[in-house]
Amino acid sequence: MKKFRKFLLAEVGIEFKACLYFFAFLFFYCMYRITQGSFQADMIVMAEMILATYVMGYVQVYLLKNFEESDHLGAFELLASIGCSLVYAGLSFLLSWFDRKWLPGVLFFGYAMLCYVSIFMIYYVRRHWDTEELNLELEAFKKAQKTKE
Repeated sequence: MKKFRKFLLAEVGIEFKACLYFFAFLFFYCMYRITQGSFQADMIVMAEMILATYVMGYVQVYLLKNFEESDHLGAFELLASIGCSLVYAGLSFLLSWFDRKWLPGVLFFGYAMLCYVSIFMIYYVRRHWDTEELNLELEAFKKAQKTKE
């Protein structure tokens, strides 16, 4: 049962990552389309983006040690962020998300890096707040136990 629970938690995490990155990348894509004078988005591009974020989610969780949820931003986490951002930028060029233009591709790489750093910081702050909350609950529990005695 523990293995199934661990697997299920990983799957939920991958689902969350895929949705989070897809939304961020879709926003960038839509802003690109608007700057090109179009208010229409290509469904194929969106399908490619969601597929890419799911595959990358599995890579991040199972091969890259879930690096965005790490306790510190070290060399491995930075290299993993750069590598994943390069993969996304490469896919954007290969699959013509931004009409194979170099400037939007380079900007997309920077945007993906910003997403990784932001998400790392969100997990870091969340973990810090969760730790504070658990410590407060532990103190309250200890006080309740002392009053019972």
